[in-house]
Amino acid sequence: MVMGRTMPKPQNAVTIAVSSRALFRMDEEQRIYTEQGVEEYVRYQLEHENEPFSPGPAFPFVKALEAVNRRLRELYPESEDVFDIVLVTNNHAQVGVRLINSINHYDLTIERFCMTGGNSPICYLKAYHTNLYLSADAEKVQEAIDEGIAAATIFSPSRDVAVSQSQLRVAFDGDAVLFSDESERIVKAHGLDRFFEHEKVHENKPLAQGPLKGFLEALGRLQKKFYSKGLRLECPIRTYLVTARSAASSGARALKTLRSWGLETDEALFLAGAPKGPLLEKIRPHIFFDDQMFHVAGAQEMGTVAAHVPYGVAQTPRRTTPTKQATSAP
Repeated sequence: MVMGRTMPKPQNAVTIAVSSRALFRMDEEQRIYTEQGVEEYVRYQLEHENEPFSPGPAFPFVKALEAVNRRLRELYPESEDVFDIVLVTNNHAQVGVRLINSINHYDLTIERFCMTGGNSPICYLKAYHTNLYLSADAEKVQEAIDEGIAAATIFSPSRDVAVSQSQLRVAFDGDAVLFSDESERIVKAHGLDRFFEHEKVHENKPLAQGPLKGFLEALGRLQKKFYSKGLRLECPIRTYLVTARSAASSGARALKTLRSWGLETDEALFLAGAPKGPLLEKIRPHIFFDDQMFHVAGAQEMGTVAAHVPYGVAQTPRRTTPTKQATSAP
């Protein structure tokens, strides 16, 4: 890490906010926090501050972002249109030394830190012009989604699968991720036959945007910087639409919606209800976004880093009476 590097202005960059428990594995620290409280947790961190954390589920994704940045800076040395990675955590500042040591150990370029000492970091995400927030804390992710910020709860895969070191690969579900949950509401209320009929009638009417449409848009903007240099085939960013929709009966509306937004994915895979895990194992994305935990779990089992987007009708209904939940380490 080069101290004093000129950082891009947040409004110019594609800002990726990552929590400490998404970037690093902190299972033992979380156990100490849960069982022994915050004071013991901080003491443990101070005693082990020269021991780097092990990489967490977002680590390969962050490394891939940095690989894209290196290519962008070679082509556009003065441009601020790059990925800007921000570590956003409600850890106490005293734990910051271990986080900094870990970032330096792995030679990550993360200059922006936001350590909120136990308070929720959500209010800072808008100030950073955040394009995507990844956390291991589902409650904070829901809070971000409710604030209109693209966010997902990231999960470690059941087994490690090697991913590309030179090309960032991002896979998206369609409905309630890139698109609104309009079509899922039809399925839930009236069944598949009515859904197919609805999609045929509305084929030329674009779907409303979903929570991660803006992130796909940001990726597309960076891709075009490579295309304009004649590097479409060598582009270090590749995007995938991986949807349970059937191509023949409901695929056209999804593709026409993307076209109406001036967006595209490099690959579009319509699975007609088949499991997504086996296909994702072949793609080997750095991250896969879906709104249904069933598909997230299926991806995990096959070695994919999957992230849950808590948006739309497929989510468990909110409790009207709050119940006490286990708190997470700051």
